Amino acid sequence: MDRLVYTAMTGATAAAHRQSVLSNNLANASTNGFRAELSTYRAVPLRGDGSTTRVFALEATSGHLEAPGPSQTTGRPLDVRATGNAWFAVQGLDGTEGYTRAGSLQIGPDGTLQTVNGLTVFSDGSAPLALPAGGEISVAPNGDISSKTAGQPTVVVGRLKMVTPTADDPLKRSDDGLFRTADTAPLPHDPLARLQSGALEGSNVSPIETMVGMIQTARQFEMQMRLVQTAESNDRSAGQLLSLQG
Repeated sequence: MDRLVYTAMTGATAAAHRQSVLSNNLANASTNGFRAELSTYRAVPLRGDGSTTRVFALEATSGHLEAPGPSQTTGRPLDVRATGNAWFAVQGLDGTEGYTRAGSLQIGPDGTLQTVNGLTVFSDGSAPLALPAGGEISVAPNGDISSKTAGQPTVVVGRLKMVTPTADDPLKRSDDGLFRTADTAPLPHDPLARLQSGALEGSNVSPIETMVGMIQTARQFEMQMRLVQTAESNDRSAGQLLSLQG
C-alpha cells in the first residue's frame, strides 16, 4: 500500500506543478513579448536498499517556446518589435543586464529610455540612453534612435543594444521574468540585429492549447488522487481482515 501511495503522490505533485505553469502561461496570453514556459515529466527511480523497483514522477521545466508571437501594428514611434531571434537589452531590478522581447518603450522622468515597467533600456555600450527633452523620437531598423526638434536637423542620439543568442549560449528565464545567459554574463551587441518600428510582438501563448492542457492535467491529478483513495480503502480493508483473524 505504501508504495502505491508514494507513487501516486509524486504523480499528483507533478500534475499540480504543471497546472501552475500552464496557469501562468494563460495569464500572460496578452503580455507583449511573453515566451510560453515549457514543462515535462521525468521518471526518477527511487534509490535505496535492494532492487530499484519504484519510479517517482517529477515535473521539470524544460525551457521556453522559441516561436515568435504575432506582430501587432500600433503606429507608435516608441513601439518596436525585434525581428528574427534578436532581443532588447535592459537593466533588471538587481542591476544586472537582462533581455526581453517586450518593445513598448517610454521616456522616463529622468529623460532616459525605459520599458513600460520602468526598466532602463541599454544602448549598444550597455549604458542608459539619455534622450533630449522635447524632441520627436524615431527608431531606425538597425536600432538607431534619432531626435528632431523644431528648426533643427535630425540627430542620432544613440543605438539600442540588441543581442542574438546562439545554440552554444542560449537564454534562460530568470525569476524576475527577464532572460539571461546560463552564467548571467552579458551578450555582445549584434550590429546585424533588426527591429520593426511602430509594432509590438504579442505573446506566443496559444490560449486554446493551454486550456486543453489544463483540462488534461486536471484529469491526471484526479486520477492520481483516486489511486490514493484506493490505497486508503485497501488499507482499511486489510486492517479489518487482520482484526478478524486476531
